[in-house]
Order: sequence, then C-alpha cells, then structure tokens
Amino acid sequence: QVQPVESGGGLAQAGGSLRLSCAASGRTFSSLAMGWFRQAPGKERDFVAAISRSGLRTTYADSVKGRFTISRDNAKNTVDLQMDNLKFEDTAVYFCAARSAGYYAIYTGVVEYDYWGQGTQVTVPS
Repeated sequence: QVQPVESGGGLAQAGGSLRLSCAASGRTFSSLAMGWFRQAPGKERDFVAAISRSGLRTTYADSVKGRFTISRDNAKNTVDLQMDNLKFEDTAVYFCAARSAGYYAIYTGVVEYDYWGQGTQVTVPS
C-alpha cells in the first residue's frame, strides 16, 4: 500500500508561484511513477503533469506547459510541482497520484493510477 500526502497549497496572486510537494510512503518510492492532477469545482479531475520512476521522462498538460515543472527526489521520497506564472484558471484541488511502473513508463490517465492523496487547495484570485 502507498499513501501519498500533498503539501504546499495555498493562495497565490496571478503571476505568482507556488510549490507543491508530495511524500509517498509504504513502498520503495523509486519503483513508483508519479503524477499530479487537479479538480476544479464542478469539473472532472484533469491531468497536470507526470514523471517516470527514473525521473528521466516528464510530460505536461498543454494548459500548464512552460509554467509548471514536475521533479522528484528518490532519496527523499518526494515529488514536487513548481507552479509559476499562476493564472485564475489554475485554481483547483491538486492531487498527487502513484503507481508501480517500469523504469521509463509515464502515465496521464486518472484510471491508470492506483494510489491517491487527499489533495491540497490552490487558489488564484481573479
């Protein structure tokens, strides 16, 4: 069993930055592919960014490409999401997700992940 726990959400002005972190316990972290998703009120949970277990592959949703950066530290069992140039439309609850994976595998679908955190709120006022 894997338990991701997110931290770092909060309030940021448009154009500002926030850094989310996710700590995953319960299994060797380096065996897990990780992803970030977000869900705005009344909307479906959407893919934001993902990183392979090796850290060598990353991918992003078009809406955040060039503004968000996903990274991981397998020694610290953490995956981070650096969010720059925030926009109102980035307001959502952000979820960290994990699954066992091959070395270069990367996943972008909600149904592809087995373990989810409780989420952390990010609010960018209009």
